[in-house]
Amino acid sequence: MRVKGSSASRRKLKKLFSITKGYWGRKKNVYRRAREAYLKSLTRMFHDRKRKKRDFRRLWIMRINAAARANGMQYSALINGLKKANININRKMLADLAVHDAPAFARLVDAAREALAA
Repeated sequence: MRVKGSSASRRKLKKLFSITKGYWGRKKNVYRRAREAYLKSLTRMFHDRKRKKRDFRRLWIMRINAAARANGMQYSALINGLKKANININRKMLADLAVHDAPAFARLVDAAREALAA
């Protein structure tokens, strides 16, 4: 008795090609190239989830630095002053304050400046 298994093979192909739909060139419709592209995309997904955290931290630091310089202070001095003033606030919240609530951010800059002066 001979079993061809064409329905299972076709199902496997259709599943992979539906995942790789939209890829460029042979990566979308040649099984071997599609499988390679799919496996590579899985590793990139993992790495980019890690990179996303780095990218957002860089963005927050840029926003804080821009707002701090607008208030006459550098980023590093601001962070140092906030630590000396025992103000524990993370960079995400600082960046949000810098963008959406400038007076509150200015008060934090003043508190950091006083802590550095003392």
